[in-house]
Formats: sequence, C-alpha cells, structure tokens
Amino acid sequence: MQTTDPSQPQSQQMMSFSFSSQMSREDEEMARSALSAFRAKEDEIEKRKMEVRERVKIQLGRVEEENRRLANIREELESMADPMRKEVSWVRKKIDSVNKELKPLGATVQKKEREYKEALDTFNEKNREKVQLLTKLMEMGQLVGESEKLRLKKLEELSMGIQTD
Repeated sequence: MQTTDPSQPQSQQMMSFSFSSQMSREDEEMARSALSAFRAKEDEIEKRKMEVRERVKIQLGRVEEENRRLANIREELESMADPMRKEVSWVRKKIDSVNKELKPLGATVQKKEREYKEALDTFNEKNREKVQLLTKLMEMGQLVGESEKLRLKKLEELSMGIQTD
C-alpha cells in the first residue's frame, strides 16, 4: 500500500497511486502468464510420462509373452530328450502346486490354533472366576446361616425376657 505524505500535492499522490496499480496489473498479468506457461509445461510432462508408461507397459507385455513362448519351447525340447523327464517334470509341478495350496492352509491352521488357545485360556479363567464366586457364595451362605442363628437366639432371649417380666 502507498503511504500518503501530507506535504505532497494531491495530484502527485493520485498519479503515484495509478502508477502503482498499473504496475501491479502488469505484475499480475506476468504472474498469470508465467503460471499458465508452468501449467502447460506440467501438462506436457504428464502427457509424456503417460506415453512412456504406455510404451513400457506394451514392451513388458511383449517380453512376458516371449518368456512364456520360450518356456514352452524349453519344455518341448526337454521332453524330446528323455520321455521320463516329462513325467518327472509333471510330478514336480504337481508337488509345487500342492505346496502352494498347503502354505495358506498351514497359516490358517496356526491362526485357528492360536484363537483356540486364547478362547480356552479365557474359558478356563472364567471357570476359575466362577469357582471363586461359588466358594465365596457358600462362605457367605454359612455366614448368613450363622447370623440367622444368632438373631434367632437373640430373639428368643428377648422373648424370654419379655415373658419373665
């Protein structure tokens, strides 16, 4: 913001104000054009990135396809060399397949065993708590019984005291 000096004439202040607003408009215009140029460059870079990614993806697809083709050729060559090799290879593939299936099943079994152990521990703990509470209840029942006996005895004493008077 422009500070006004009372000693400057008003026309000079107005001219200074219009000059600074004109400069800020030019600055704004330059900033906008720089920003739009920057955005255009960013868009161009992003577009090129996408093009490169697409080309790499296509190349990877080709490489994977060639890999599969070479693996098939290798298997055919090996089977030609020794007929038993093919059976051995088939059995090995089956073993690998079963191993792949067993791995998650083993993890599931371990998880279920841990869950079972935790549930059993919780069950046993609650059972112990129940036994303690039952024991306490029985003790309290005995105490209540003794208390009732004492109260009856006192009541009888009071009744006798009233009858003798």
